[in-house]
Parts: sequence; C-alpha cells; structure tokens
Amino acid sequence: MVKFDRWSKASIESVLKYRRIVILAGPRQCGKTTLAKEFISDNTLYCTLDDPVMLEAAQSDPGGFLKHTKNLMIIDEIQRAPLLLNRIKKIVDEDTRPGQFLLTGSSNIQSLPGVTESLAGRIKKLRLRPLSEGEIKGKSPKFLECAFAGLFEDNYANDTQDAIIDIACRGGFPEAVKLEERRQRLSWHKDYVESLIERDLKDILNIRRQDAMQELLLVLASWSSKFMDISHICSGLSIQRPTVESYINALEALFLFERVRPWIKTDYDRVGKHAKLFMTDSGLMASILNWHIDDIKFDSDKLGKLIETFVFNQLAAQIDLSDRKYTLYQYRDREKREIDFLIEREDGSLLGIEVKAGSAINKNSFKNLIWFKENLAKEKPFSGIVLYTGEFSLSFGDKMWAVPISALW
Repeated sequence: MVKFDRWSKASIESVLKYRRIVILAGPRQCGKTTLAKEFISDNTLYCTLDDPVMLEAAQSDPGGFLKHTKNLMIIDEIQRAPLLLNRIKKIVDEDTRPGQFLLTGSSNIQSLPGVTESLAGRIKKLRLRPLSEGEIKGKSPKFLECAFAGLFEDNYANDTQDAIIDIACRGGFPEAVKLEERRQRLSWHKDYVESLIERDLKDILNIRRQDAMQELLLVLASWSSKFMDISHICSGLSIQRPTVESYINALEALFLFERVRPWIKTDYDRVGKHAKLFMTDSGLMASILNWHIDDIKFDSDKLGKLIETFVFNQLAAQIDLSDRKYTLYQYRDREKREIDFLIEREDGSLLGIEVKAGSAINKNSFKNLIWFKENLAKEKPFSGIVLYTGEFSLSFGDKMWAVPISALW
C-alpha cells in the first residue's frame, strides 16, 4: 500500500503541545482520517462519526460519549454531530490541559447549523488539502523560502508541458493518485462529487435541486483561476442569485473552492477588488469539465486555467504550513495589469508570481512584475518569478527569475 508522509503531521504534533483542541479540516478523502490515525497510541481514544452507531451515541448522549480515561480523544468527522462542540467547550474550560482533543472535519464547522460556540482561544484549526506534488514525491516544502531568498537550482527535473498537464489532471486526492488510468480517475472524481451532493451538502444546506448544484459545479469549475463575477455566473443558470450565492458558500465550506483576495494595500484607486476563484484540486476540476489531455494541449484557455489552478494548489499547501508567515493575494488594476499571485511575508517582503503554461520566456513576460516593483513596491523588498514549463532557472535582471514549475516540489 502506498503511504504518503504528510507535511501537516509535524504541525499537529507541535500544536497539541500547547492547544487544548486541534481541528484538522479539509475536503473528504484528502487523507484526514489516515493522518489522524497516526496519532493513535495506548493513551488515545479514536472514534469516527462515520460509524452510524457511534454517531447515534454522540447525538443521544454527548456527555457520555465524550467521557474517557485517555490523554487524547480523536473524533473523526466532527461535522456529523456539531452539538458535541458545546460539550467539548465545557470540558476544556474546566480542564485546561493542552492536547485533549484532535478533531477532523470535512466542512467548516462554523458554517454548520447549531454551532454557536467559537471556541476562540481553545482551538487551533489546521488545513489539510489533497496531496501536494511535493508530498507525492516525498520532498520537503522549501519553495517559498528559496523563492524569497532567490536561491534556485540551475536546473530541475525535466517535466515537459505534457508531463505537467498529466500531473495536474491527476490531482492530489490520495485514492485518485493511486489510480493509473485516466478513465478510472475520472470515474472516481465523478463518484466523489455525487457523494458530496447527496450526503455532505445536507449537513450545511438544504439542497432542493441537486441538478442545479451539479450545473453550478460545472460552471464554477470552468471559472477556476478567473475573477469572480456573480452576475455572469448566474446568467447561464436557472436558479436565483441568492440561491447561487448560498450554494457557492456551501461549496467553499466543503473546501472545494477557495477565493484569493486582491492585494489592495495601496492608495491607487485603480486597483481592482474582485477575488479570484480557484478549485482546490486541479484533477477534480479537469474531471468535472471532462477535459482530456489532448483537448487541453491545443486550447490555450483550458491550458492556462488548469496550470494556474494546479500552481495555486501547490502554493496554498506550502502557505498553510507557515502559520501566517505568508499570505496569498493576487493583483489586477483597471489598466488590465495582472499578477497571478502575490505572496506577502510577515516582514512585508513581497513575491510576485506569474504562471506561463509554455516554455517560451522573454523580457516581456516580466513587464507587470517590473511595473509593480517600480510603482507599488518601491519601499518593500520585491522579487518576481515567472513559472514556466522549462528546465532551467534563468535570471532576467534585478531579482527577476524564470523558474520551472517543477521547482514547486
């Protein structure tokens, strides 16, 4: 059986030493249960609320369910019985020892009906995403540190454009990664979506029309890496705008989509304020849209959206580990100048990243990065990177680099 070492394990171990409650949140099937089980020991009680008997016990007698003699209680899929959180709060308020509960959840617990406790000061939330390419290949997360320092290898693994497309279409859900054939992965992804709509969305929202949610998922997947325009998204759907917005919020609560906020720390009134929408797994996106590798290669729009979504997935996985050391933004102004990603470090340093789906790079590829550095980042340390499907790291002047996408892992 293939086993992947998750980057988040060290973070969980560390946080359990000083927080009473740790919640590991992320989409279903991203590996939360597997990771949580790595913390089982003689001093641990493990319960999963996917077990109908345990779920009924938790709902019928929350106090009795939570009584135990172990040091750590692991509760898998806590969103199935959100009222347990009220009782957990009472327990950790009376006993302030760290490391009492490790909870996993496939939805944002604060979005669940009946959750009234914020657990502020008692809980630490950690995000687990589908596997990053670095985790799949057994590499350590060092891209951001190297990028801010301008330290790149001369050349990286020769992952061609076709290889990058194939990796992006596979995505990072562990079960899908283990499947070798595209047809098998496509079937797994579609079954995954159907299960979410039929089961998990009911924990958050009363979905009256599953066909409308399926239609919205298809539309949103096609919008991945684009700036959100709710009016445009609604225009081709047979559902009202308030319903669309509530459905989008539910899909975000299930960690299927994520918004990247604009960088607006400037006095320039021309800066855009729209968020970018991303699907949190490029493989799931490709399967929902039924994209084939040959279709993507010869369609620049599809290729660009897939690669940028894939890069987002890789960057977000590393930023999650930083515990707020890095913050991810994007930039676009009214003069149509765009930078795909802006990463701000806690000391104010900025890293601009442009994503190119091809291997042809020239000075013009850096024009927006150079403009930003000269006009908006004059008083901040700024570096610019163009990620491309080549093999070599190349300098294009003062802290401007062309770097292979494979440098992300």
